[in-house]
Amino acid sequence: MKAFDTVAEFRAKRAEALQFIQSKTDLRPEYLVILGTGLGDLVKQIKIEFEIPYEQIPHFPTSTVESHAGRLLFGTLGGKKVVAMQGRFHYYEGYTMQQIVFPVRVLQANGAHTLIVSNAAGGMNPLFRRGDVMCINDHINLLGDNPLIGPNDDEMGARFPDMSEPYSHSLIDLAEKVALKNAVRMHHGVYVAVTGPNLETKAEYRFLRALGADVVGMSTVPEVISAVHSGMKVLGFSVITDECFPDSLVPVSMAEILEAADIAQPKMTKIIVGVLESL
Repeated sequence: MKAFDTVAEFRAKRAEALQFIQSKTDLRPEYLVILGTGLGDLVKQIKIEFEIPYEQIPHFPTSTVESHAGRLLFGTLGGKKVVAMQGRFHYYEGYTMQQIVFPVRVLQANGAHTLIVSNAAGGMNPLFRRGDVMCINDHINLLGDNPLIGPNDDEMGARFPDMSEPYSHSLIDLAEKVALKNAVRMHHGVYVAVTGPNLETKAEYRFLRALGADVVGMSTVPEVISAVHSGMKVLGFSVITDECFPDSLVPVSMAEILEAADIAQPKMTKIIVGVLESL
């Protein structure tokens, strides 16, 4: 799926995917949860009512990354009806920006008005430690691309959407209250998205830190841009899977990243469930 040649083409493909989903379930969840690398276990807290593998949905990409199960889950979490993406898509997998955000577009049309997004990220802020959780209050897009490039559907959103508040201040405040109530240490900071799939060099970590970023990852920003474009509220979390301090940098393996995600996952889960319960 390249950039859509016309708005009509985009609408037709979205309608086909939406029709398929709605033919399988009557559920119209208002909350969309995207689970990042190593964070799929949050689904254990969801009372699942229905699930659909990505490969069955017209025009959906399929997950190719370890720990991304590739399923759309409909159910209840924190007393709210949710749809969870157990597995996301990345630019480095070879997908276009339009493919990466296509599920967000479809599920927004299905009724979702709020996006809760999570990711695994490298911590560059010297106060952050492996296994910590950070609430995203802003981001920097260094992916070199944007899901809004191409024809704009004016019925979905403005040609030039405002990004002064990509992450909802009210939801961030609520997450902070939930974290304090549950005695979970939660940082706040800026997420920078790069293409990957290689991890960064020492010089790159210094560069990214100098730009004002606290954590670095390879996802999230495209989905957030498309969500904001279509009027959704967004709440985002990063779990710190490795410490990216240039002067003490050591090699890290995918197994270690997944291990760190397991450490942070229960903390993030408490916050997300608590936020949903409070809404």
